[in-house]
This record gives sequence, structure tokens and C-alpha cells, in this order.
Amino acid sequence: MWIIFAGLSALFAGLTAILAKCGIRYTDSDVATAIRTLVVVLFSWIMVGIVGSFSTIAGLSSRTFLFLILSGLATGASWLCYFRALQLGSVNKVVPIDKSSTILTILFAMVILGETRNLPGRLASVFLIAAGTVLMLQRQKTDATIKSRSWFFYALGSAVFAALTGILGKIGITDVESNLGTAIRTVVVVLMAWLMVLIQGKLPLVRQVPRRELKFICLSGCATGASWLCYYKALQIGPVSGVVSIDKLSILVTIGFSTIFLKEKLSFRMAFGLLLITAGTIAIALL
Repeated sequence: MWIIFAGLSALFAGLTAILAKCGIRYTDSDVATAIRTLVVVLFSWIMVGIVGSFSTIAGLSSRTFLFLILSGLATGASWLCYFRALQLGSVNKVVPIDKSSTILTILFAMVILGETRNLPGRLASVFLIAAGTVLMLQRQKTDATIKSRSWFFYALGSAVFAALTGILGKIGITDVESNLGTAIRTVVVVLMAWLMVLIQGKLPLVRQVPRRELKFICLSGCATGASWLCYYKALQIGPVSGVVSIDKLSILVTIGFSTIFLKEKLSFRMAFGLLLITAGTIAIALL
């Protein structure tokens, strides 16, 4: 069952990036992130009400709350970096960097959670993912959308925090109903996102968001909420390395849609890199 939930998480996560890209053409990335979190938190708590797990919140341990909060903070930081990177760079270049968090997650899982079964195979898979990522980062002469290299550092920050999210989330979600755990950590994310908007003095920009982009931002939030609910259910019942690897296959959905709808070019070199990433990801999931 965890494979099914992880697959659904990948599908919705892939849609998230495309919808978000459409929603931040003229909207500040931090403002867009904050708006999305409101949609996600509403989505998450509605699911808690549907499954009837709200009454169990009083029985959660302080340890569970701690790791859910830390996971939420890591997610918030990852989001802020990710959507800033999306605003500065093309989807086809930002997403591979972000999805390389799989490598860090696997390494963290081996060291922190002791997931060392079939170590040679895991290391070989990590090599394939790393090689594929490097190939996808080759500079395209026809890419006129990237004006600086700052998108790379934001994307890299997104990957690091995303890796921490998976590890902390696995620890925090163990003793709590997955929908409730997702909702609790989403509250942390929404507080962090709006705090960043306030600190940077961007609150007035909220009213300036174009109506069309607001629709895409909200749709992106719905896709994120669905992805999270599936992801943390899978994380609760499956191994971190396997769940995260399948979830990162959302790169296929994202790049496919970006090529078709956003008209972003995918060179042969990048396509081969994508193939290596996919092969490494599937190998990790099957180990």
C-alpha cells in the first residue's frame, strides 16, 4: 500500500510545480508560498475532520510534537527556497536540483535511521541520480529565462531542507495518525511562511496578486495538500528511502508538463540525465 500512496504523492507533487510556476510569473515567490500554505492547511484539517482523528491530538507525546514541528520548519524553508528558485530559473533546471534531495535523504536514512540493507545497490543508485542531475544542469544556449546563477543556490537549499523534512517527518509521524500529523506540521509551515512575508514587508503585495495567478496558486496548494496526505501516509507505513524515491518520480510529471504546456526545451543531454535519475530512483525503491 505504501507504494500506491507514494505514487499518488509523486503525481500530485508533479502537478504542484507546474501550477506554481504559472502562479508566480508576476507574484512575489514568498507571497505565493504564504498563500499556498493557507490552502494546504485548510485542506489538511478538513481531512482530519473527515477521518475523525482530531480527538487523538491530546494523546500525542512531546517527542512527536517536536519532530513534527521540526519537519514543518524544514518544509517551510525548503518551500521558500524552491519557489524563489522557480521564479528565477526554468522548471527543467530547478526541479532536478530539488529532486536531488533523494540523495541526501538516502544518506541521512542510512546514518540516522539505519536503513543500510543492500548498501552497494543503494550507493550505485545514488551515483545514477547524481550523474543524471549533473547532466540536466548543462547550460543551454537557447535558455534566455535565466539571468543569474542565484536560482541554483536557492534550489540547492530547497534540496537540503527537503531531505531533512523526510527524515524528521518519518520520526514524527510514527505514533500519530498520518492526516493529523500532516495537519500539525502544516500549521508550522503556514506560520513560518507568513512570518517571512511580514519580516520582509511584503504584506501589501498580497492585494496585488493578479486574479489569474491567484487561481493557479490555490490549485497548486490543493495539489500540494493531496501530495502531502499521500506522502506521509506512505512514510508512516513504508521505508524512508523507498517512499522518498518514488515520490521524487514526480520529476517525470513536472518535466513532461513543462515541456508540453510551458514549452520549455528538453535537450538530448537533459533527457538522458532524466533517464539516469529515473533509473536510480526506481532502483532505490526496489531495494
